[in-house]
Amino acid sequence: MVGSGAAAAAVTAADAAAAEARARVRAGLISLVVGALILAAKFWAYRLTGSTAILSDALESIVNVVAAVFALGGILFAAQPADRNHPYGHGKIEFLSAAFEGGLIAFAAVMIIYEVIRALLYGSEVRALDVGLAVVLGAGIGNLLLGWYLLRTGRAARSLTLIADAQHVLADFWTSLGIVVGLLLVRFTGIWWLDPVIAAVVALNLMWTGFRLVRHAAGGLLDEEDTPLLLRVLGVLDRRIGQGVIRVHHLRAIRAGRFHHVNAHLVVPEFWSVDRAHELAESLAERAIAELAVEGELVFHTDPCHRAYCAMCDLDDCMVRREPFRGRPPLTLEEAVQPDMPRL
Repeated sequence: MVGSGAAAAAVTAADAAAAEARARVRAGLISLVVGALILAAKFWAYRLTGSTAILSDALESIVNVVAAVFALGGILFAAQPADRNHPYGHGKIEFLSAAFEGGLIAFAAVMIIYEVIRALLYGSEVRALDVGLAVVLGAGIGNLLLGWYLLRTGRAARSLTLIADAQHVLADFWTSLGIVVGLLLVRFTGIWWLDPVIAAVVALNLMWTGFRLVRHAAGGLLDEEDTPLLLRVLGVLDRRIGQGVIRVHHLRAIRAGRFHHVNAHLVVPEFWSVDRAHELAESLAERAIAELAVEGELVFHTDPCHRAYCAMCDLDDCMVRREPFRGRPPLTLEEAVQPDMPRL
């Protein structure tokens, strides 16, 4: 019965992972198609109006389409299972994809600044604003709906690539909204230089968005500490302390795409056999991953207690304790991440 339950749980987890993979690919395709349509609409609006601000919006949409292509490729690559050359899987391609998208956003900002300088130096003529504003507003609403869909799907499927794409698309919506407001001012005031000034504001916002994306992706590529993930793991393990699970230290966790890799040292009674300690570690790891409800692995290295934790060890049949059990303090993150345990 236990074996059947474990097999059923494994099948359910595999089905859920497959459903998430399909959702990621579907979202990537939708992002690409909708982004291309919005790009065409914005360039049509620019041809109609000659507005530098609308051109800046269209340049950002080029980045959206190119980024969607790379995002889709990254999603497909990240879905490949671990192999001998990539024992931790291919999930980190999502960080590369997010960093590339951030770089593209920054490049689009540079191109917009170039157009702003040219417009301020040589002047610009804005025409047919009514139609142009309607097109940009419609494209902006399209980006709002697309960004909301990508963000929801990315969070549900645990895809950094989709979340990064969603943030960019939503930033594009706010860009379009700002441009619509600004061009309304141009229409009612007749002050032409407001058009390139609006484009410059768009460029600065894009610079900041690109920087944040690259910064976040760099943290993932460099295995920066994921404190929220560590705290979740810590909460699960803290509830399992007792009766042989004495303490946990050297806790490490990284994420490669949707896959989580967690390692820790598990302190067990020093007189236990290797087999008993291994069985406890395997059982604890399996239960912890199930409770975390993530796709990944938890690997324990077992350490003998060296009778350094007697006061907080409640093992009933301990034959070597130096002092009686007094109480079990909760695990803290500071203790759990320390690489070394005390020796007496």
